[in-house]
Amino acid sequence: MTALIRYQLELLFRSQRWLPPFLTYVLLMVIGISAGDALLGAYSFSTAVLLPVTAWYVRCTATGESAASRACLAAAAGQPRTHLAALLAALLTGLLLGVAGLLAVWAVGGRTTTPPQPEAPLPQVLLAGLLGTVVCVLLGVAVGVLCTRPVLLRAQYGIPVSLGASVLVLVVAGSPANAVVRSLVTASRTARVTFPVAALAESAVLAALVVAGAAVLAGRRTEGGD
Repeated sequence: MTALIRYQLELLFRSQRWLPPFLTYVLLMVIGISAGDALLGAYSFSTAVLLPVTAWYVRCTATGESAASRACLAAAAGQPRTHLAALLAALLTGLLLGVAGLLAVWAVGGRTTTPPQPEAPLPQVLLAGLLGTVVCVLLGVAVGVLCTRPVLLRAQYGIPVSLGASVLVLVVAGSPANAVVRSLVTASRTARVTFPVAALAESAVLAALVVAGAAVLAGRRTEGGD
């Protein structure tokens, strides 16, 4: 599996399909975050932006090969493993981008909280931002999987459906993504940092179920000739 994931990552970066989502993420970060912003507030924005960007990366890795190349790889390693490797490559790319975003915000940010609140301890702030990043990346993978083949067969609807689903996951009350974004905003205003452990567990279980289901479905549709 490690070799398959490495192959998918190499395919992604050599094809430069990684570039449009990356540039979109950078552009949104530049628009939404200013130098000197409170870290917790800035992290609420950077984590939210990661969700649709990660979903985009899922689309990039899941559709990055030609049909002939994917068929050859599936014949050698099996279609479920091949599809799973593509999804895990998107997950790793989203996490890498998220960590880079956390460090960039830390480099240009100001206080940890919004004045006049006392500053929260920096290690707690960084940990909260990291956990929020992981939650949104996991949910971005889940959204991307549901909006890409073999789950969504009509490829022309993938991008608008993915964008709409990402926004819905972020704004619906009770969603783990909504919970972590709100917790970061609240922490910035109150200096009381909380760690979204429950949201992390929920998003991990959801992403695992969706990814595993898509891998199994990919194998069945290949066997059925779809």
